Amino acid sequence: MAFTKLSVQTFGVGKGTPATSTPETDIWAVFRALRDTRSLFGLRPGHVQTLQAMLSFLKPGHGDTVFASNDEICRRVGGIDERTLRRHIDRFVELGFMKRHDSPNRKRYRVKSSEGQSISYGLSLAPLLARAGELLATAQAMENARRDRVFLRKQILTKLAQIDEADPENELTHQVRRVLRRKLSTAEYRTLLGELEAQCKQMSTAVDAPETMKLPANDGQTVRHHSKSKKEQKDLESGTNSETLPLQTLTSVCDQATSFAANTLRNWHDVESHARTLAPMMGIHESTFEKAARKIGSQKASCAIFIILQMSNRIRDFGAYFHSITLGRRETDFNPSLLLERLSRSGAATA
Repeated sequence: MAFTKLSVQTFGVGKGTPATSTPETDIWAVFRALRDTRSLFGLRPGHVQTLQAMLSFLKPGHGDTVFASNDEICRRVGGIDERTLRRHIDRFVELGFMKRHDSPNRKRYRVKSSEGQSISYGLSLAPLLARAGELLATAQAMENARRDRVFLRKQILTKLAQIDEADPENELTHQVRRVLRRKLSTAEYRTLLGELEAQCKQMSTAVDAPETMKLPANDGQTVRHHSKSKKEQKDLESGTNSETLPLQTLTSVCDQATSFAANTLRNWHDVESHARTLAPMMGIHESTFEKAARKIGSQKASCAIFIILQMSNRIRDFGAYFHSITLGRRETDFNPSLLLERLSRSGAATA
């Protein structure tokens, strides 16, 4: 009969403990590391429970060999059958985490010589402890990756909230949320975050909307108090009725925008062309201006450019504010005529 290589330990004179031993805390730290990385080795929860039961038979200072019988181990695991236990042990041996040191009669025990040497017959966990550094490093790397994924996911959710606030119908946010239903790698999360950051940059979106310019409630109430008809409101939003958008008032009140014009702004075509020139200089993407022009009309979108530039000292992010009053939730309250009237009064009072 052929036997596997036996472990021979030398004991100190007059002592019943091996010359070298592994502290109990280290053993359980290695166990937790293997538990956390079990998926990398193809181990299931049952394997981990078996290993935990085997480790519980080790006593501090008494080596790293399990002498308990299969029946005892099965009972401590929780009543698994012996065939399952053997499969689990075979798997640990195959992975290099365990070695069998069989005695001639297959019993598990330790014998000692008068000189302090010993031979242990049983299930040696020395290979597991020898790989402690590898397992601990792998577990730490997995934990770091998990934390990075959580961190990136929170960043992605924050970007989604910002884009939703400015553009609830944005198609990219719907696509990203569908992807987030799956478990993603760190690289995939970084890719999604990069796409959202590019979208935010394109929209010039900022969550800290300017507080000094109060449009939603007060101006909205004022507009409602004017009791405009549905036809007038529709004309104003579509920009088809140029009478509702006073050209002379716009160019005279918004002298900041007018001062940048190379030629005199004689008609709405000149105004719109100048607004398209100013928009990129103000951090407003061309595609954002085009969307606004399609939604509320090019005249009204152009007025927004002029008015925002005139109020530059009170607005922290031109792109975010433009998106809010033309495509966002403040769009219904944006009334160029009313704002021009207020700016005119403010300018006269200052003068």
